[in-house]
Amino acid sequence: MNVKIERLNSAFVREISYILMTEIKDEDIKFVTITDCDITSDLSYAKVYFTVLDESKKIDTIKALDRAKSFIRGKLSDRVDIRHTPELKFIFDESIEYGNRIEQKIEEIHNKSRE
Repeated sequence: MNVKIERLNSAFVREISYILMTEIKDEDIKFVTITDCDITSDLSYAKVYFTVLDESKKIDTIKALDRAKSFIRGKLSDRVDIRHTPELKFIFDESIEYGNRIEQKIEEIHNKSRE
């Protein structure tokens, strides 16, 4: 992956997190954590990965982020020096949940081996 894209990915994670914390009024977005960003090489799309504290609010959060997408994109264009701000697509980050399940399985195996 090229250095410019990597730098943009980290800038997007930082700036989107800041925008969500300080400028979004929607309560469904309050406890969102941006975990990663993956911008295409032609800079047309950005997959923004997120997670939420409360798993049951996942669907509401996705809908709220989709509603706020154009506002967030507008703020990004002011903050990140890029000619064309990519179209944003918010995706729930399953990797943390997956990691937690693996951790639970390891813990179960470890406890069984003690018995």
